[in-house]
Amino acid sequence: MVDAVRYLVAGGITWRAMPADFPAWDRVYAFFRRWRNKGLTAEFHDRLRDRVRQAAGRDPEPTGIIDAQSVKGAASVPAATRGFDGGKKVNGRKRHIVVDTLGLLLVVVVTAASVTDRDAGQTLLTRLHERHWRVTRVWADGGYTGRLVDFARGVLRIALTVVRRSDDTSGFTVLPKRWLVERTFAWLMHSRRLARDYEMRTDTSEAVIRWSMSMVMSRRLARRAR
Repeated sequence: MVDAVRYLVAGGITWRAMPADFPAWDRVYAFFRRWRNKGLTAEFHDRLRDRVRQAAGRDPEPTGIIDAQSVKGAASVPAATRGFDGGKKVNGRKRHIVVDTLGLLLVVVVTAASVTDRDAGQTLLTRLHERHWRVTRVWADGGYTGRLVDFARGVLRIALTVVRRSDDTSGFTVLPKRWLVERTFAWLMHSRRLARDYEMRTDTSEAVIRWSMSMVMSRRLARRAR
């Protein structure tokens, strides 16, 4: 079942196109849905992340970097959970994530693309505080300024540090800390199922993102074992 779900996420196929070597597609989807609803997907992902951090000699509680990515929504995405991102000119959904300094996923929230980074940031940082209460610093870009900084400091006791791009620079520039989360988005794009958002529910999109990162982490652990 695990290999079947990983094949779907990596290959970007539909559920009904599941190869005959795997169990019937409706059985695979039933397990996928059950693991999603009971939180087992998130638990499986988090345990893998802890093992990767331990193998790298890192502290169990990390420092976070926050960012968002807008992706086009397929026809299967309902109008209630899709929107238009005026800045990126994308009609679909937006993936809001917090990663650690290794680029591993800590928290993910999927919203309509029209939701601003500041509005989604409150939900994202609240989830981060609930799951990783010892995290006290999160790095962000200029889209997370304003009241979100005050909310993080006053309510969650998190120092939201904004890394700004210099006004006198031109072209592509690697910014401290922020390149870590951009690398994670690049890893996610290796999974064809995440090239755009195909899911009817946002929690399904979040589960697919966790499955994609689980593949990244399991390959890293396998290389260390060899």
